Amino acid sequence: MMNAANFPILSVTTFLPLAGVALICLIPSRHRKAIQWTAFLTTVVTFLVSLQLYFRFDLTTWEMQFVEDASWIPQFAIRYQMGIDGISLLLVLLTTFLSAVSVLSTWSAVTERVKAYMASLLLLETGMIGVFCALDFILFYVFWEVMLIPMYFIIGIWGGPRRIYAAVKFFIYTMSGSVLMLVAILVLYFMYHEATGTYSFYILDYHKLGLPANVQIWLFLAFAVAFAIKVPMFPFHTWLPDAHVEAPTAGSVILAGVLLKMGTYGFLRFCLPIFPQASVVFVPLILALSLIGIIYGALVSLAQDDVKKLVAYSSVSHLGYCMLGMFALNVDGIKGSLIQMINHGLSTGALFLIVGILYERRHTRLISEYGGLMKVMPIFAFLFLLVAFSSMGVPGTNGFVGELLILIGAFQASLKFGLAATIGLILGAVYLLWTVKRVTYGPITKPENEVLKDMTVREYAYMLPVLVFIFWIGLYPKPFLRTMDASVAHLLESVHAKQAAQVLEQKPAWFQNLLAKADIQQLTKGQGR
Repeated sequence: MMNAANFPILSVTTFLPLAGVALICLIPSRHRKAIQWTAFLTTVVTFLVSLQLYFRFDLTTWEMQFVEDASWIPQFAIRYQMGIDGISLLLVLLTTFLSAVSVLSTWSAVTERVKAYMASLLLLETGMIGVFCALDFILFYVFWEVMLIPMYFIIGIWGGPRRIYAAVKFFIYTMSGSVLMLVAILVLYFMYHEATGTYSFYILDYHKLGLPANVQIWLFLAFAVAFAIKVPMFPFHTWLPDAHVEAPTAGSVILAGVLLKMGTYGFLRFCLPIFPQASVVFVPLILALSLIGIIYGALVSLAQDDVKKLVAYSSVSHLGYCMLGMFALNVDGIKGSLIQMINHGLSTGALFLIVGILYERRHTRLISEYGGLMKVMPIFAFLFLLVAFSSMGVPGTNGFVGELLILIGAFQASLKFGLAATIGLILGAVYLLWTVKRVTYGPITKPENEVLKDMTVREYAYMLPVLVFIFWIGLYPKPFLRTMDASVAHLLESVHAKQAAQVLEQKPAWFQNLLAKADIQQLTKGQGR
């Protein structure tokens, strides 16, 4: 009998949605409700299974847990290797949670080709979970590419009037970065063989590989471009508003809630530990681009008349904070970056759900078409305000916890970067509160709005769980922050130790002895706490 210790929980969590796809394929297309319920129950069961990862997670170690390892393509040393640590745990849980929410949110929005649509959502869920669990470079790359296909179809088939343009743009941008990443992976593969005499695609093997500084810089750039496109960082962000605006509600929720986090996750999993010296070299550039993205995204959001495009551009600003905290290279900054990835998935995902509720009733996203909804949809208006508070980081909500940690980390790294980042917080409050005011307050400006119905039972069912996590993280973040303590501490220790080793190698013997007695934080100029 298989016990809990050797039960392949990561594989089950990853591929359970594919079982749902198989079941959906057996259901005739005319049975729309049966297809929808099968997809929804599959995502709910996947989420419940993934919760076991949290309850069984060992908080005391930084090492990979729930590891699965099997031979896959032995002639090229490619293995099926899965595992998670404190960096990936919450991202897996966010993926399974938002997948269930997305399926439920699209119940009445998609009425054509429902079978294909639900199958695409479930296939997408498998690809996303796999990205966060894969420990083999090729396995990671396969999941990374598999995820593109269903999202391409979700945008291109069930999207808005310019869906083909948006889908092709999304695919071209992401594929361009993916090709660069694949080339860098293969270069690492052969360099590892040259250094050790063996071939390996095991990601953690490369964490131990000391690469020359010039090589690190080129490989860092190849990975960084792929991940920067996915984040998306300024100036690689132009595909995002089109994809968001044209995607159906569930596609926008998944895109903002999970897909963008693959970019930030990639920087943490690959760039920092494998290319530590290059990461430090590029810190000023990354921080500068992050600040530009924060302020630019907020200003462009302020200028939008389409509420969905406004939320889309806000993601450029919010993900800029995640990159800012990460490349502050200290404990508070990285923990703030990680928790803000989760927060953004919840708050911005909820904003897209709010937009979807409006669109289903009026089939327009123009802010000018609304006004005075508080009078006819009071509960909806109240929930809209709460979600806006979360997105702008009001104390008591999840956004405050992440932004506070990121700002603490940013001020530790640089006073001027910390001060500049606060401008984005002010602008965020301006465009969000102004949007809430124009949509829900004042007189009813359109006669069509006078007959709008308030929240339905189904809409409560997917909005309330999101709000529970928004206030849970905001009021008691400890259960979430403690999962990443050991992994973040080890990541920083590893990055700083590699930097110190490289400094020692470049100094004469008398200076090596002096540096060997110095504190590691002195060597890294206070980058870590």
